[in-house]
Amino acid sequence: MRLDKFLCETLGVTRREATILIRRGEVCVNDAVVKVATGKITEQTKVTWQERVLPMPGPRYFMLNKPEGFVCSHEDSANPTAFALLDEIKIDKLHFAGRLDVDTTGLVLITDDGQWSHKITSPKRKCNKTYRVWLEEAIGDDYAAQLTEGVQLHSEKGLTLPATLEIVDASQNELLLTICEGKYHQVKRMFAALGNKVEKLHRESIGDIILDDELEPGEYRVLTAAEIQSII
Repeated sequence: MRLDKFLCETLGVTRREATILIRRGEVCVNDAVVKVATGKITEQTKVTWQERVLPMPGPRYFMLNKPEGFVCSHEDSANPTAFALLDEIKIDKLHFAGRLDVDTTGLVLITDDGQWSHKITSPKRKCNKTYRVWLEEAIGDDYAAQLTEGVQLHSEKGLTLPATLEIVDASQNELLLTICEGKYHQVKRMFAALGNKVEKLHRESIGDIILDDELEPGEYRVLTAAEIQSII
């Protein structure tokens, strides 16, 4: 692919604008400034603009450790968007593959591949999501059985699909909950149906993709090829 065409696709500029950037010396190829727009690049070529490495054209996949107080949308009148935590080009082309509430933290997957994200969010796929939950009151002895059988959510017709509960620390009312649905505020509503209240909620995994424990709140990284392929 020609360098100017690559810049058009990655930066969303015109061919003329790409040529100007190159002639100004703003573009480096393999760490060397180039001023020829017709130069060829391959998937192994490193292209930087204003000291930012530009990704090759194609689908993008990220995991983000979402902090509290950020919303999973492009715009919100009351809270900052989690997209503000990304240092990427063409942010408007990205979307969340499964959102989190503003006060929920943890794993969020972000992509521009609609078919891939559909495999996560489609109810028919029954993709497992695991949450670490802290409850206001003690964990009931019958919670695990009730969640396995399904509970009735307010304004919903049927019971929730079977979910699994694992107690982490009973003294702190801390547990792990795995569900395969994605209803609105589902985890909070499930425990409300059991007569309890979620005080804190943190998503740890989606399918086989586990939140990287090296990511601090607000940090993100590109998914590995194995992580991408795990969503089938």
